[in-house]
Amino acid sequence: MEYLVIGLVAAFASLLTFFSGFGLGTILTPAFMLFFPIEVAIALTGIVHLLNNLFKMGLVGLKASWEVVLRFGLPAIVGAFIGAQLLLEFSVSEPIFSYQMMGRQFDVFAIKLVVASLMAFFALFEIVPALKRMEFDKNKLIIGGTISGFFGGLSGHQGALRSAFLIRYGLAKETFIATGIVIASFIDITRLGLYFTRMQSINLSENLAILSTAVICAFLGAYFGRKLLKKVTLDFVQWTVAIMILGLSALLAAGVI
Repeated sequence: MEYLVIGLVAAFASLLTFFSGFGLGTILTPAFMLFFPIEVAIALTGIVHLLNNLFKMGLVGLKASWEVVLRFGLPAIVGAFIGAQLLLEFSVSEPIFSYQMMGRQFDVFAIKLVVASLMAFFALFEIVPALKRMEFDKNKLIIGGTISGFFGGLSGHQGALRSAFLIRYGLAKETFIATGIVIASFIDITRLGLYFTRMQSINLSENLAILSTAVICAFLGAYFGRKLLKKVTLDFVQWTVAIMILGLSALLAAGVI
């Protein structure tokens, strides 16, 4: 069952988010969370995210603006390192509190509350008009890179803020997409490097089959996204995904999953 769920979600998310510049991690992380501990789910999603971005770089990477990549991407590396370090600190903490309901005990952890809050926020980012239209001045690239990298390292949610900062830079659509992909790869390499030095529970050899399924499905989604989608305007899909993520974030914060 986990292969079917994660494979379909990976393909679906990659297809929908090829041109938006964000959303794969937002949609795929909750799918992994259904079957893995939260910190492992974030790390596995990060691997899929990185490999998918490297694949997309092969499709459109030459169109990236390297001036923007360096101004935004280098601070993003610093932010990603800090965020990933914080995730690792949260992952070894004790439950904040526990409670009983329907004969079961539920433990609430700080990491789950943090990630649930970020999931809810970035789900709203997809559907609330004021957040969808959020943009920042061109001179905020360094700040934007640091913030986007930080959230990328902490929970994998980096793309929405990155797009909000880059959109004002006046890049052509293809350049905007390619630039975001290169920056996202910087962030993913940084956070995954730290995850693997500290997180023994990833167990890549044991999870290689399901990880390969997600990567292949994400590649297929990106390939057909480039072929079929001019722009992402699927409001119904965005609302459906956002509502599902909000529901999952509530269950996560309550210690149910």
